[in-house]
Amino acid sequence: MSEIPSSRPNGSNRNGRPAAAPTIRLSNVARWYGEVLGVNKVTVDIHPGITGLVGPNGSGKSTLMNMICGLLRPGQGTVTVLGKRVWNNAPLRRRVGYCTQVDHFYESFTGFQFLETLLRLHGRPRAWARRTALDALERVGLAEDRGRRLRAYSKGMRQRVKIALALAHQPEILVLDEPFNGLDPVGRHEMMQLFSSYARENRTLLISSHILHEIELMTNRVLMMSNGYVMAEGAVSEVRDQLRRHPFRVFIRCDRPRHLAAILLERDTIQRAEIEDENALTVATRDPDRLYLLLNEIVLTQDIELDVVTLADENVQSIYRYLAGREHH
Repeated sequence: MSEIPSSRPNGSNRNGRPAAAPTIRLSNVARWYGEVLGVNKVTVDIHPGITGLVGPNGSGKSTLMNMICGLLRPGQGTVTVLGKRVWNNAPLRRRVGYCTQVDHFYESFTGFQFLETLLRLHGRPRAWARRTALDALERVGLAEDRGRRLRAYSKGMRQRVKIALALAHQPEILVLDEPFNGLDPVGRHEMMQLFSSYARENRTLLISSHILHEIELMTNRVLMMSNGYVMAEGAVSEVRDQLRRHPFRVFIRCDRPRHLAAILLERDTIQRAEIEDENALTVATRDPDRLYLLLNEIVLTQDIELDVVTLADENVQSIYRYLAGREHH
């Protein structure tokens, strides 16, 4: 695989500090769902280039992204995008692209029909919607499958369609909620290249992921969330070093889990492995970066097909609880 170009020059200087003016600004933002806290006291500036957003399920990532996209109104504080408040601002929202974590498709549509139909909602001519849909499908590698029904798409192909829809209209702000879910290692690499290329056009990308290694391949700036708070902010390397002191549990779904476990133990990459069922295992490691790189090598050299690689939620929760406790002391 070729190296993924970093987007750092667009949004940060040599020290990793943002150099350009912020395009997204959150000031003392909070949001509740009844008595349940979604996001609390978040104040942060996001600059051109790629910013990674990491945190376990329920940490507030999706709530934060929905407020940035103008889909949720803050219960407190302000969210501005490109210098303007985003809530109830339809013209501004046209300058934002959003790839949600949730799948919502018209299953009987082809990939092309799906994009063309939704792009027509921009109020532009049909010729523009058709041309834009074709270009977006080409960018995400689905040009040859544009005529297939969505119900026949694999999970990875459906993820690519969502990404195509988010970036089709060339938004200045691109918000991607877990965009690598369902993608195989080759697909992840291709999408990381696409996002890095898009960021170099002086765009702003906010990307959530469970895997710090993937974020670091694209950027050196990360926001870490836990229980609705931003617990850490800054260089990925610094955050990763903090987390390396604690063992990670990584869940892997593949076609030959016992064979994969034997390879990982032989390479001294993991401390232990637990076979969950005939298609899954969970491993413990203190160096997830090395593990992810080795998994990429295994896919290319061994007869093993990987479907899912993700941090086990219970482990992620414990790590972030540790950071939350340290933050409040």
